[in-house]
Amino acid sequence: MNIRDAVEADAQRIMEIYNDAVLNTTAIWNEVTVDVENRRHWMRERQRLGYPVLVAVDSSDRVLGYASFGDFRAFDGYRHTIEHSVYVHQSARRSGIACALLAGLVARARALGKHVMVGAIEAGNEASIALHLKVGFEHCGNMKEVGTKFGRWLDLALLQLKLDDRAPAAGR
Repeated sequence: MNIRDAVEADAQRIMEIYNDAVLNTTAIWNEVTVDVENRRHWMRERQRLGYPVLVAVDSSDRVLGYASFGDFRAFDGYRHTIEHSVYVHQSARRSGIACALLAGLVARARALGKHVMVGAIEAGNEASIALHLKVGFEHCGNMKEVGTKFGRWLDLALLQLKLDDRAPAAGR
């Protein structure tokens, strides 16, 4: 397995992984699938903002999973905080791919001078929460019944990783 920056040709497989998560999991709280152009636009927008879209690929360069981060909230005071997402193809889960992608995101976030990375995870997703705790995230709390999917209310677990110990500078 190799971790690399996504290219436009990866959009088809990224779309397949995304749509599987929409249709079959509570990892994404959307209920509508997307097309390839939607994923291309999403990738271009992340990259335009200077944010990575990483893919894990096998020896045949087939995308097994992808990950990215973006702004946590749109207000200036949050400019040093990002929220990330990691998705792995259902046939490749529990094989270390999510951990490798997350480690890649953490390295990129630090290189960009970000201060905190946030993970917002469906509270029943014990595997994802355990992965984040293993990487060093801390559990900050749960928000009860803030989402819905598959006809039930969902709780949201919030986890964060402090990326550096710098004090904020004025205007920074």
